[in-house]
Amino acid sequence: MADLRFSFAETFLCSAFAACFAEFCTIPLDTAKVRLQLQKKAVGDEVNFPKYRGLWGTMATIAREEHLSALWKGIVAGLHRQCIYGGLRIGLYEPVKTFLVGADYVGDIPLYQKIIAALLTGAIAITVANPTDLVKVRLQAERKFPAGVARRYYGTLDAYYTIVREEGLVALWTGLGPNIARNAIVNAAELASYDQVKQTILKIPGFSDNILTHLLAGLGAGFFAVCIGSPIDVVKSRMMGDSAYKNTLDCFVRTLKNEGFLAFYKGFVPNFSRLASWNVVMFLTLEQAKKAFRGEIYYD
Repeated sequence: MADLRFSFAETFLCSAFAACFAEFCTIPLDTAKVRLQLQKKAVGDEVNFPKYRGLWGTMATIAREEHLSALWKGIVAGLHRQCIYGGLRIGLYEPVKTFLVGADYVGDIPLYQKIIAALLTGAIAITVANPTDLVKVRLQAERKFPAGVARRYYGTLDAYYTIVREEGLVALWTGLGPNIARNAIVNAAELASYDQVKQTILKIPGFSDNILTHLLAGLGAGFFAVCIGSPIDVVKSRMMGDSAYKNTLDCFVRTLKNEGFLAFYKGFVPNFSRLASWNVVMFLTLEQAKKAFRGEIYYD
């Protein structure tokens, strides 16, 4: 990913564009994931008939009951999020990595330094972008209301306004704790693994810095991200989608007590499908955007 000819502003623009494009392409998978994560197991004598079953079943149910466009619920907030979060976490990655090892460092940067850099940039980026993440999850969690029942939010801007009016400005940072943990860890899994896998592949005879290499590295990044980040992602989605939890620990304990450990991997298949496809689309787009930028600005 490193390219010393790119400034932070240029990398930010390329990253924001790539992240927004990937978000638009894969948000139906994310909507299905959120619905599955928010679906709770019945407690006590209740008979549990889960409304959503599997990735495609969930998407089909949403499209059938709420219209196909419902799969893109929260897309505006999602684009807000990716423009800020995606741009910052990737734009800051190379400068932070260089800062950690020193500007005069020569050779392959150790994996642990890449992980630390990605943890830091993920935490910084999501702290800034948390309000956009909250609104996106709230909008995705909304189902179709019966006739005569008022909707909670009437769009992205209305969601920001309503949350601030009814819950206070600080409420926009609801779930910040698990969100920082989740995004720092997932960012480390994505960026560090992409960086490392790409670096490893390029050492194999016959491989070069091309689309196949970017595709394989993107799949590796998605796989590591979902395996490591799923439990935190479930807690984050539940805290943002349901105000009944007191804090992160309360959400974790109640979920574990009522539904068992496997509840933290609810939506695993759609989450993997989404993250793997998201990473492939994002990194492919990012690499091509940087090449286009390089052709325009650094042509010689």
